Amino acid sequence: MENQQLQTKWPENVIIADADYVDKVAFNLTVNFERMIGRRIPKADLAHWIDCVALDGGVREGDHETQVILIHDKGNKQLENFSPANYTEELDGKAFKDHLGEFVLSALCVEELVQREDFLLDILGTVCQQESVKRIMVIPNAEEGTLYDDIRETLHRLDEQTENKRITLFTMEPQQGGNFRQELLGYSLMSALGIRGDEIK
Repeated sequence: MENQQLQTKWPENVIIADADYVDKVAFNLTVNFERMIGRRIPKADLAHWIDCVALDGGVREGDHETQVILIHDKGNKQLENFSPANYTEELDGKAFKDHLGEFVLSALCVEELVQREDFLLDILGTVCQQESVKRIMVIPNAEEGTLYDDIRETLHRLDEQTENKRITLFTMEPQQGGNFRQELLGYSLMSALGIRGDEIK
């Protein structure tokens, strides 16, 4: 991944992820599947996982640009179950390019005075109001608290600004619907962890 300055203009695709939550889910999948399939599972390939999320969110092959926002708590310096992992040294301000275009990474630390849920909602609200953004992919911690409902309310409130945008929420289990698409997070993570479908039949 090469160095890249933070975007000043929002690109057509934006991925917003609660990185601490995604890291925890990757750990749980690793533990469960190592037991099930009887082999060691390597750390998840972060670029591969981002590609899977982009594809699930409607990005197709071409020269696209995608901003990836990884939200993490101040105390967490890196992802424990992905590679590359270190937020400041390996991820923030870096970029990679493949058949889906260029992905620019930003690792945003949640300060102590702000709730992570509110931080994610603020970013989502800002992104929704950008005319240049066409596809938004959100990976929140929908398993705890009221964040999922808060996201639904936010998107409902911003309905006029989002009517021409494709918004996809990723969760581990299907949730009550809204004016957005849903995808299961587990599939993209299993692919990034190298777990094959034929191993779990």
